[in-house]
Amino acid sequence: MDETPRSREARLAAEAALVRVVHHYGATPEFVVLGGLLPELLCAGSGFIHAGTTDVDVQVNLEIVGGFANVARLEEALRNAEFSPVGGKAWRWVTASLRGPRVVVHFELLADLDDQPAGDFTFDAAPALGAANLRGTGFAARDVELRALRARVGDRWVDVEVRMAGLAGFLLAKTAAARARHEPKDWYDITFVLLHNEAGGPVPAAERVRELFAADLASLASAFDDLAANMADVTCPGACAYAEQFCSDHPDHDWDLAVADAVAATGLFLAALTGP
Repeated sequence: MDETPRSREARLAAEAALVRVVHHYGATPEFVVLGGLLPELLCAGSGFIHAGTTDVDVQVNLEIVGGFANVARLEEALRNAEFSPVGGKAWRWVTASLRGPRVVVHFELLADLDDQPAGDFTFDAAPALGAANLRGTGFAARDVELRALRARVGDRWVDVEVRMAGLAGFLLAKTAAARARHEPKDWYDITFVLLHNEAGGPVPAAERVRELFAADLASLASAFDDLAANMADVTCPGACAYAEQFCSDHPDHDWDLAVADAVAATGLFLAALTGP
């Protein structure tokens, strides 16, 4: 099934798919949402449009700690929400939107476990279900906010509560992912949140990270160095990735200003992380 481009419609379909999974789970799941659904929520007052996402990325460390019953329950909820594993990857499940334009939504399970090697693994209690062990995603499970979501499930509206990463957890998990994957969407999401977050910008965001994760910052030195290298000037891949997507969503915005904003925001954030 083809990837669906980022769009407002795709984001709404991804959020509705998440609500369906939680509804069929029958309670608030232990997993924590950490991907592209979050920037719009973390930057709700900015007035700028986030590109959206076609994925529901969840961190499942807490789900795994809950034991075999939780894992089996999550697999059943995914199947009842009309997801199925795709491409032989037990950590990546897919469905198509049930209403409106056809949108393909991926549900991706990520873990951060020291007792598992990097790569994919499956669960004994639910062999069709697994996770991709991606270092750094565990920060999302250590900065959690409960958020209410609402969407149609069948013929009725359903309200659910979902665990989502807070600002600090999101930024550290995304920074780790950007180093591992070097995908333009990660650089764009990080920069968008640094510039437009509800805390007030890159420096307050860094202060929040230091408040929660000061003891962990040294272990992320290589990830921060990688982010700095990709945002060092207006010709770097990270800055250009932000400007390309932001100017696509805001056609009247100046490209030169967008890349300069990306470089400045990242520089301020990284400096504030290591400052006095």
